[in-house]
Amino acid sequence: MIKVIAGGKKHPGWLAATCAEYEKRLRKPWAMEWQFVDEEKLPERVAKLDKDDFVILLDEHGTILSSPELSNTIAKPLENGRTVVIIIGGAYGHFPEEMVRRANVVWSISKLVFPHQICRLIVSEQVYRSQEIYLGHQYHHE
Repeated sequence: MIKVIAGGKKHPGWLAATCAEYEKRLRKPWAMEWQFVDEEKLPERVAKLDKDDFVILLDEHGTILSSPELSNTIAKPLENGRTVVIIIGGAYGHFPEEMVRRANVVWSISKLVFPHQICRLIVSEQVYRSQEIYLGHQYHHE
């Protein structure tokens, strides 16, 4: 299972529909579940994560991963029965140090900075792409 904890409000309609296009193609254990939390409450929500959860924190200062690298990063904990938790900040996107320390991976999707809504869409597509790479399907072209 992949849980995505996003700071801010639920997806606006246009984003919900677009993310749903990718998410309906996901199969267990790659299926995604969204949780929306007020941005200022993200640290307390992260503090409540299970110690075995594999946490990927989106941060512009993180490591840029290729799609195959991301697929491998997500697949390993899923293969071991762990829940993967992806954390997306809100509009301000800054995380307290304790959240960064809790993360197993700090991932930057680009050297560019995107609105958090666009990051949600990119995460949905990249999780789907990761699944397809893992399964050896032809969605991803190199």
